[in-house]
Amino acid sequence: MLLPTDGSEVAEAAAPYAARIAATFDATLYAIYVVDVDAVSPSLGAERLDRLETGRFSEMTEVHERAAGSIDPVRDVAAAEGLAIEPVIEVGVPHRAIVEFAESEDVDLIAMTSHGRGGVRRTLLGSVTERVARSTRAPVLVVDADGEPIDAGVASAGREPV
Repeated sequence: MLLPTDGSEVAEAAAPYAARIAATFDATLYAIYVVDVDAVSPSLGAERLDRLETGRFSEMTEVHERAAGSIDPVRDVAAAEGLAIEPVIEVGVPHRAIVEFAESEDVDLIAMTSHGRGGVRRTLLGSVTERVARSTRAPVLVVDADGEPIDAGVASAGREPV
C-alpha cells in the first residue's frame, strides 16, 4: 500500500484509511514524499539543483529534514493502528515518482487525498491525484480533503467502478 504525502494536513486525510487497510490486510505501508524538482528549482542554484537530481539531497539538510518531517504524521497515524511504515523520499515530478515507485514495488493500492481546489474541483480531483489515477495500473483510493472517500466512479479516472 502506498500513501503519498506532501506534509500538509490535507494530504494526511487519507492516512487513517491507508493505515487501517494496511493493518487489516497485514500489508506494508509505504509513505512517500516527493521533493518536487520543478517547484524548488527556481529558488536553487545549479549546484543544489544537481544535488537534488542526482539523489544527494541528504546533503541538503533543510530539504531532507522537511521531507522526513512530512512523513512523521503518517508514522503516528500508522502507529495508532499498530503498524510501522516504510518511509520513502524521492526526487522528481510528484505524479511520475509516485507511479514509478508503485510499479517498482508492485503496490496493490494507492491512497491519496484530493485537495478539492480550483474550477470544477480542479477538474474533479487535483492535479497530482488525478495524474496518478490516470497513470497507474494500481487502484487509487481518493479521500476528499474533508476526510470522506470520493465516489468510486470519479476516483477510478474514467474506469468502471468495481
